[in-house]
Amino acid sequence: MSQTRHVPVMLQRCLDLLAPALEAPGPQAPVVVDCTLGLGGHSEALLSAFPSVRLIALDRDKEALRLSGERLAPYGDRATLVHAVYDELPEVLDRLGTPKVQGVLFDLGVSSMQLDEADRGFAYAQDAPLDMRMDQTTGIGAAEVLNTYPPGELVRILRAYGEEKQAKRIVSAIVREREKEPFSNSARLVELIRDSLPQAAKRTGGNPAKRTFQALRIEVNGELTVLERAIPAAVRSLAVGGRIAVLSYHSLEDRLVKQVFAAGAATTAPPGLPVVPERYQPRLKLLTRGAELPTEEEVAENRRAAPARLRGAQRIREEER
Repeated sequence: MSQTRHVPVMLQRCLDLLAPALEAPGPQAPVVVDCTLGLGGHSEALLSAFPSVRLIALDRDKEALRLSGERLAPYGDRATLVHAVYDELPEVLDRLGTPKVQGVLFDLGVSSMQLDEADRGFAYAQDAPLDMRMDQTTGIGAAEVLNTYPPGELVRILRAYGEEKQAKRIVSAIVREREKEPFSNSARLVELIRDSLPQAAKRTGGNPAKRTFQALRIEVNGELTVLERAIPAAVRSLAVGGRIAVLSYHSLEDRLVKQVFAAGAATTAPPGLPVVPERYQPRLKLLTRGAELPTEEEVAENRRAAPARLRGAQRIREEER
């Protein structure tokens, strides 16, 4: 499998956002955490651009860790790769004796490898077993979700995680079909979605199965639940002056990141205080105005960059104990 096809999204902008924290002089080598290693594109760029930095990289996918291990081997012990989900960051840092870090990067997109390896069942463009687990050693796959979840729960997932307006219609068809024969492969699901949607709904927004597949992937991997824990944990792990950059690919993720950053950048003082005491001062400074988007040139080169939204923040104060 070639790794050249993997183009990291908004790479230079991520490096620029993190640079001031990773280049600041200090008694020890700065540590940067790549919470979503994938095929290692962002990690390799961080190690190459900042020669003094040590990298800790997390991924729940063992195959991704194996391939990235080969890619990052030239950097020797500057890179520590860990099999973990990104909400386990505090435990990982604790185990490695690194309580505070200078930089954190999240790239929340499904990795190119997962989309391109047919047997993982992430992509709706090719027939494959409906699995979608990022870590195939644990949890239940997408087929089991489709075959066993109550209809009301499936409707909730499609609406909440896929923002699918036709959720009820699609779920009715799924329930009807799974009684005849359980779902196992993606092509049957894609065909069913196509057949159950009204003509108008098929004319907009690309492949009509896209939102359902997104919803199933988020459910199978508990992505939003994990993210709700992971972003605040990452902010807490930053040393003062440390920076965090987060790439999201749909509005649910981006909203969650925005909320955590906005809360950190707000004063918590009761209204009406003439002077705001230190303990109520913001802990974060926002580094992006809203969410930054990829350039038109980048989207032309890498279509997977199109939905990306980048937000950055800097730690400016310690937590109150």
